[in-house]
Amino acid sequence: MEALKSGSDVLFILLGGIMVLAMHSGFAFLELGTVRKKSQVNALVKILTDFSVSTIAYFFIGYGVAYGIGFLSSADTLVGKNGYELTRFFFLLTFAAAIPAIVSGGIAERARFYPQLAATFLIVGFVYPFFESIAWNQAFGIQAWLKATWGEEFHDFAGSIVVHAMGGWIALPAVLLLGARSGRYTREGRISAHPPSSIPFLALGAWILTVGWFGFNVMSAQTIDKISGLVAMNSLMAMAGGTLVAMVAGRNDPGFVHNGPLAGLVAVCAGSDIMHPVGALVVGGVAGGLFVVMFTLTQNRWKIDDVLGVWPLHGLCGAWGGIAAGIFGSRALGGLGGVSLMAQLALTGLAIAVALAGGGLVYGLLKAVVGLRLDQEQEYNGADLSIHRITATPERETNW
Repeated sequence: MEALKSGSDVLFILLGGIMVLAMHSGFAFLELGTVRKKSQVNALVKILTDFSVSTIAYFFIGYGVAYGIGFLSSADTLVGKNGYELTRFFFLLTFAAAIPAIVSGGIAERARFYPQLAATFLIVGFVYPFFESIAWNQAFGIQAWLKATWGEEFHDFAGSIVVHAMGGWIALPAVLLLGARSGRYTREGRISAHPPSSIPFLALGAWILTVGWFGFNVMSAQTIDKISGLVAMNSLMAMAGGTLVAMVAGRNDPGFVHNGPLAGLVAVCAGSDIMHPVGALVVGGVAGGLFVVMFTLTQNRWKIDDVLGVWPLHGLCGAWGGIAAGIFGSRALGGLGGVSLMAQLALTGLAIAVALAGGGLVYGLLKAVVGLRLDQEQEYNGADLSIHRITATPERETNW
């Protein structure tokens, strides 16, 4: 029975890892559809190469930083419990690799290619696993201190804070250090519209992410005996709430409509295992509205050229999700309890501080040493031609 249990756990978490891996194609198509045509190829190449660099960084450094486990032992040792620890690494890698995929959307169309890959290595190898170890592996005694002080540990079942808020807040200093795309804002204060190049591809990316999210959330149980249908139901309700509120607040704009479910799902990750479904609906709805309002503010009033709106979508909606777990997870609002609002607030604040410091350090260092941005001519020609020497759609057919 023990062998059957370990084999079932391996299959369970493997299927979750495959679903989250599929989500990375969603990141790629969401970015491809949002950027201009001259940056579509770059969007696809970045997501795949960032994932590969993340794999190397997390395998050799990051997973050890987060959990104190390395893989440089014999294969005989690695296959213990049907290789469960290896499969768990794969599952958690897909989470870690979401950080550079999130950042990629914010810095799209004007970032240099190899400096971004270097940033990916540093973030996935050091910055992200540092906070992951605190939230999910009891590092530095912070969780124990929260429990002793406020009665409960910080609760983040599937990564509203650990993955999404970290990714969004790491992206913010990168976006600010890069500056806006050339021509986005004029000296006279006008805004030049840079509309999405393909709503169908944007929608495809959003759908792939939405479907994969049920693996992201449900499989965060990590063993089959801990699976809960409540997580699936709460994910569904948050998705619906985020979509409908974004539709109304965004006045039927398809970009907002398709980011609405993502906002809801980002926010519900943390408390999806302890909220009542009605609470999840509210949490998702608030996140959908928060994204529309804050995306509009950052782009139009503050003139921060966050291309996909990754700071409002992941940074702010993720932070809201961490706090919301402390509110709607309480028994008073129909939740299962076992959560403290003060503990949620404390570690949400710590996550933001770590992300801003880590993102600022990594991207600030790279900017000072090698530079982050394409030169003016390269940006004008587009990342596709400048970096990859090919466009998504050739201007003329070949003659042969």
